[in-house]
Amino acid sequence: MDLGAIFAGGVISLLFFAVPVGGIVLVVVLVRRANRRRHAANHQWAAARGWQYTPRVDGLERRWQSPPFGRGGSRRATEVFTGNFHGRQALSFTYTYVTSSGDSSTTHTHHVVALQLPVPLPWMQLSPDGAGTSIAKFFGGQDIEFESVAFNETWRVQGPPGRFPFDLIHPRMMERLLQPDAVGRNITIEGRDVFLWTHGSQKFQNIDPYLNLLYGFIEQIPRHLWLNVGYDPLAQ
Repeated sequence: MDLGAIFAGGVISLLFFAVPVGGIVLVVVLVRRANRRRHAANHQWAAARGWQYTPRVDGLERRWQSPPFGRGGSRRATEVFTGNFHGRQALSFTYTYVTSSGDSSTTHTHHVVALQLPVPLPWMQLSPDGAGTSIAKFFGGQDIEFESVAFNETWRVQGPPGRFPFDLIHPRMMERLLQPDAVGRNITIEGRDVFLWTHGSQKFQNIDPYLNLLYGFIEQIPRHLWLNVGYDPLAQ
């Protein structure tokens, strides 16, 4: 029996085992360091504007039922910022969920921002009009049409029957929603919140522009719609 050959073979086997394990450990260490740096930067950004930062908030992923929420599994709300934005309670976070097809799975990532309303309003959903929404319309998906052809070609609007959608989407609101910073976004009123979501991870530079869009949206809501739900913005 050649003990030297056996020893050499054992060393080679150990190296083949150790190198992949060492690589995995290195990746884990680097990921943890990157996460710590990211969380430190997030804390610093939030503190600079008097906001709060929380790495993960359990239950936030169930706050709304409209898209992109209520889909898939492994839903998570992470990198959550909360604070005051021009007198309104604001929220910004990264939302992820996982869908599976056969043996493969896909993680979907979205940036969500929200502003709290003074009182709940009827549900409304505004989404970009495109190929997907055209297919939905063909199969009977609800879509509210307005007098503006440009607006109808840009936005798909879903909401309750009656006057509310038409009172909410008045000419000045249409004009605001046809601005470049609004086109292509997804805006939803659900309960006491209005929120906006986009594809991709949260980025600092997008938080204020998205919140400004929502703030302008709220400011365009006519007073009589607030009065209909028992709130007078002029009395505050």
